[in-house]
Amino acid sequence: MLTRSYVPLAALLVLGCSSAGDPEPTVTPGAAPWSTGAGAIRDEAGRAVVLRGVNLAGSHKQAPYVGVHTREDYVRLSRDWGMNHIRFLVLWAGLEPEKGQWDDAYLDEIAERMDWAHEAGLRVVLDMHQDVYGEGFYGDGAPRWTCAEAHYAAFTPRDPWFTNYLDPEVIACVDGFWGSEELRAHYAEAWVRVARRLGSHPAVLGFDPMNEPFWGTHPTTTFDAEVLQPYFESLAIAIREEAPDWLAFFEPFAGRNLGFPTSFGPFGVPGVVYSPHAYDTDAESGAPFDAKARDALLARIQRLRADADLLGVPLWIGEYGGTSDLPGIVPYVDAARDGAAAMAAGSAYWSYDLGGGYSLLEADGSEKQHVVDRITLPYPERVAGDLTSWEWDEPARRLRVRMTPRLEGDAPTILSVPDRVYPAGYQVVAPGGSVTQEPGRALVRLPRGDQEVVLEVTPR
Repeated sequence: MLTRSYVPLAALLVLGCSSAGDPEPTVTPGAAPWSTGAGAIRDEAGRAVVLRGVNLAGSHKQAPYVGVHTREDYVRLSRDWGMNHIRFLVLWAGLEPEKGQWDDAYLDEIAERMDWAHEAGLRVVLDMHQDVYGEGFYGDGAPRWTCAEAHYAAFTPRDPWFTNYLDPEVIACVDGFWGSEELRAHYAEAWVRVARRLGSHPAVLGFDPMNEPFWGTHPTTTFDAEVLQPYFESLAIAIREEAPDWLAFFEPFAGRNLGFPTSFGPFGVPGVVYSPHAYDTDAESGAPFDAKARDALLARIQRLRADADLLGVPLWIGEYGGTSDLPGIVPYVDAARDGAAAMAAGSAYWSYDLGGGYSLLEADGSEKQHVVDRITLPYPERVAGDLTSWEWDEPARRLRVRMTPRLEGDAPTILSVPDRVYPAGYQVVAPGGSVTQEPGRALVRLPRGDQEVVLEVTPR
């Protein structure tokens, strides 16, 4: 059902520059369902939470914007793959297909899938996705009415797809969006309507305001600080009128993945998670991935952690991955996974789709096992204290977790240990602690302390 309404611009846009945020607080268990503190996402018990999951999905980019997945896919991600969250693509073009007309039936479809996620035990980060501005340029995101048809008519698509961002017609529409208070208000209203419908849904953890924001003709050196951060903070304020507990997963501009620095400063709103993407530029263009590229990718992720530390917020890598037939795809996936683990960062693989390209599934729904096996390994899901890092030793089939058990209370550290990894069983070494094994996970209880301890999971 389509509905039409008008919301005053002032009610949706909070204009102005960002202000320096307060330092990250000491963790206070029970303060809110989700919070941030000491460089990590925290649950209601104060445990550090590592988000491991997938993007769901590239098939959302075209109408009807919800893909072909079923409830069973959500169960597979949780029960079989050991994932604990998804980055769920939402499309502005689906929400507001015509100016001022809002598709409530699309929100119904999204809400149903949030129910599936909740039933499967998955948390959700909602991502308002875009590529190459919108549908008028054979991309996705913005509905056609947001830019003049003349720009679409003059556009000539090229390969690879991301080079279309350099087209002057695309740039004109991007600049038009950032320069238009009216368009930015419509985008904000789209988010507010999502938050109003899903703000109390138990599956939803937070929101990613815009996928890979493009800067148009604005200088890359100041785009994040002068354009993106003020707008994202205004969105967060408006969204939290409807969904006060949602975390804000702020992406820097798309140039960060090309090596350009972000100009984000300390955030003027609480509960922010720094959410860049981590791809190897050469692999994105089809070049083989090798050991030298591994070192460069590890260093790139280390710089992303440095960004997050400077901002005083957690790090979550909202996208990583590669084409399944890329030469060196297994070491590529391993490098991205290992880089996130070394920096104690969450991450979401691109993407849980069917078919070719970056898809994790074959067209018939079966796994691309050579890739899936690399992203379904054990990891520390919730840590009762501070997480330093974790690592996977492939020859030994061993998970090693470094943590400091500073947290008071009875909440255990939870290690995700998918059954597929240790078909003959496993054992956990927890110095001074106790271990309880459950299907797909191990619960570890350690005495509180200020010294780092190392947990190990190995085959039985």
